[in-house]
Amino acid sequence: MAHILIIDDSPTDVRVFTTLLEKNGHRVSSAISAEEGIAAAKRERPDLVIMDVIMPGMNGFQATRTLSRDADTSAIPILIVTTKSMETDRVWGLRQGAKDFMVKPVAESELLGRIQKLLAS
Repeated sequence: MAHILIIDDSPTDVRVFTTLLEKNGHRVSSAISAEEGIAAAKRERPDLVIMDVIMPGMNGFQATRTLSRDADTSAIPILIVTTKSMETDRVWGLRQGAKDFMVKPVAESELLGRIQKLLAS
């Protein structure tokens, strides 16, 4: 299946997403900061990035903008998965280059469906 990079500073969320994605046949790698995630995306060229927003240092919106504007990583779809639930957060995330936006906690079936849709496009 696909290689998915999770960029999230929560070890619990990384473990939950990794377990779910691997159970469904995906290969998963992770980064615990936006800066580490950007470097990993450039190095590994994943098929998709799951991006948290609230992280120390650079936030997920800034990392999304960086990845979506870099010629080496601009084709990698980014799915923002965050606790930020305001409509303005969703609009801002999409404006930064994310292809989709979900609010935690996410339902397994909905997350997998969104990932499949992004990988197919």
